[in-house]
Amino acid sequence: MNKKFIYGSVITLLLAGAVLTSCDDDLNVEPNNALTEDDFLNNPDNAVQLVNGVYNKMLDFNMYSFSWIGITSITSDDADKGSSTSDTGTDKHKMDALTFDASDLSFNEVWEGRYAGIYRANNAIFYLDQLQIDETLKSRLIGEVKFLRAFWYFDLVRCFGDVPIVLGNIDLNDTETINNVVFNRRPKAEVYAQIEEDLEDAILRLPLKTQYSPNDLGRATQGAAQALLAKVYLYQQKWQLAYDMAGNVITSGQYDLMDNYADVWRQVGENQEESIFEVQATLTKGIIQYTDVQGPRGTPDLGWGFNTPSVSLANSYAAGDPRREATIMFVPSTLWDGYEAPTTWANPRYNYKAYQSSIAEPWNGNKAETAKNLRLLKYSDVLLIRAEAGFHIGMTTEVKNRIKEIRDRVNLPVIEAPTLQDIYNERRWEMAMEHERWFDLVRTGQAASAMAANGKNFIVGKHEVFPIPQAQIVASGGRLSQNNY
Repeated sequence: MNKKFIYGSVITLLLAGAVLTSCDDDLNVEPNNALTEDDFLNNPDNAVQLVNGVYNKMLDFNMYSFSWIGITSITSDDADKGSSTSDTGTDKHKMDALTFDASDLSFNEVWEGRYAGIYRANNAIFYLDQLQIDETLKSRLIGEVKFLRAFWYFDLVRCFGDVPIVLGNIDLNDTETINNVVFNRRPKAEVYAQIEEDLEDAILRLPLKTQYSPNDLGRATQGAAQALLAKVYLYQQKWQLAYDMAGNVITSGQYDLMDNYADVWRQVGENQEESIFEVQATLTKGIIQYTDVQGPRGTPDLGWGFNTPSVSLANSYAAGDPRREATIMFVPSTLWDGYEAPTTWANPRYNYKAYQSSIAEPWNGNKAETAKNLRLLKYSDVLLIRAEAGFHIGMTTEVKNRIKEIRDRVNLPVIEAPTLQDIYNERRWEMAMEHERWFDLVRTGQAASAMAANGKNFIVGKHEVFPIPQAQIVASGGRLSQNNY
């Protein structure tokens, strides 16, 4: 099994609460972690543990599990709600039909999860600045935390548009600051500017992937910060900047495509050459119910059965494209590990990329917390960013070469003069069921037509962003404004 960077526990004193969230009671803190501030600052060994606690937030249910799956995948034309007709998943049937509203749980959980992570990141930066430790290590740790903070703000701005920008160590008893900062939505241009600032600083501080020790494999790297920044530029249509930043990742020599596309999301692909950044999971510290939510439902029971690949996705692939069978688990069939997918499962298709094998990969019988990593940034994504940005600035040869690289891996013929739609198609097939499709449709202006073709009504001027959670508007005393809902 590949060695993984294992997230540590969280220091009680420093990370005991969360701005804009309910009580954060899932910190996995041992009793002897309760330290005074002086004790903490006098022990520089706590610096790494403090930062590990920021990473640790990524494993929580309200980060990348059911609600995130709902609003980033079930909403799109790549996926259906799945499960059974009677099991709505609280509000996932409304995500599927685009009939959601501000009171739905999924939006509040995504909001809470990210701001809880940002709160941890802000505290970590505050205390790292005070610790007397090796300056090189301190700089690297600050870079890691700024990368994570940028990632979560990127999630928030893509989901909600204008959002509060909370920086620094916030006193939860400081009502004036909370009202003016925490409950004050800032224009999305300012949010993007903050993301760029964090990532530019992180790039200067972080090492290359190969410069980490094996025990630290999985931490944020310079390449991860560059890849995320390229994506941030792409979303803002800063084509030249996106093109150049993606080029920095490509020419770094740190990454490549894996030979077999199907291996990318399996255990053998974790932290390998195609991986730029992923959430690290182990049997005892997994991503809470990420695989369980999407596991096949029925007999034998492997999960809840949600987020099933759509007919639209299945029918979209070109004949002979192996990405189809690597992405969609068809029922019945023989799975890659030899397991027979039976007709007693409730749905005809499941998300193969979320499948955790109980016979060919690490397994202890706990479906709710498997050792499956979640890929957040991949090299193929960077190649597609380079191609799309390159198209907009007239780099036709580069566009052809990058799309060729993607298609060569799966033995598909060369496209001599790729159109913008060709690039979008490759992005759909390469990144299917990876929480990208909804955002790609919105940012490229294809959402209304794509949703209509899938029997869903995307309302232009409304559905480009999700509603601000009603629970947060209430908590703010009405200071947080609502989107067009």
